[in-house]
Amino acid sequence: MALSTVTHNAPETTSVRSASAAHDQPLGLTVHAMPTLDQPGMPAPNTRAGRWKMILVLLVCASPVIASYLTYYVIRPEGRRNFGELIDPQRPLPAMATQTLDGRPGQLTALKNQWLLLTVAGGACDTRCEQNLYFQRQLRESLGREKERLDRVWLVNDEAPVRAALLPALAQATVLRVRPADVADWLAPAPGKRLQDHLYLVDPLGNLMMRFPADMDAAAAAKAKRDLDRLLRAAGSWDKEGR
Repeated sequence: MALSTVTHNAPETTSVRSASAAHDQPLGLTVHAMPTLDQPGMPAPNTRAGRWKMILVLLVCASPVIASYLTYYVIRPEGRRNFGELIDPQRPLPAMATQTLDGRPGQLTALKNQWLLLTVAGGACDTRCEQNLYFQRQLRESLGREKERLDRVWLVNDEAPVRAALLPALAQATVLRVRPADVADWLAPAPGKRLQDHLYLVDPLGNLMMRFPADMDAAAAAKAKRDLDRLLRAAGSWDKEGR
């Protein structure tokens, strides 16, 4: 009788154990694949468009300077007709010691941030020197309202006194004494010519960029004026008068 009872209860015990074992199993986790960026309906990050927008903004800000220098330094003579000879490579204003006619010391780099039309000659100022000073003045005046963007500079490369007769015409010019060796190391005349035979042009960034042909006359001055007009017009968006 007791054996029969035990036998009857065995399947029930087995069933309970099976249910308990089922509850003791670890939870099953299903990991679904993460969506990829190229999956339809998923927006891609707009970083590439943002980079291009930033580059475009930088180009717009820099374009006036880039355009003016491309005009003269990349577009070669077949695309334009300049009279002056471009200096390549450019020569920056050196830290050259200077002295005004009344003895005040300085440095040539103080003239930066203006267009400079330079001539070189001794204080006695021969006929060629007088002509260059005259064309300097005429070229500047011919620029009209743009003339304040260009300074006339005479570098006196000796200790000879400047003749009093020249001083009234130099009232609006910058006259500085320099050591002959210093100016000779910086400026470069055309082969077979002297330093004092040319007029030289320095841009507002302080780079010697052009020299005009030696022995200038009225016809040559008219051509030099066209160069100045083009340069000042090309740089008009970023170069302003005054230092």
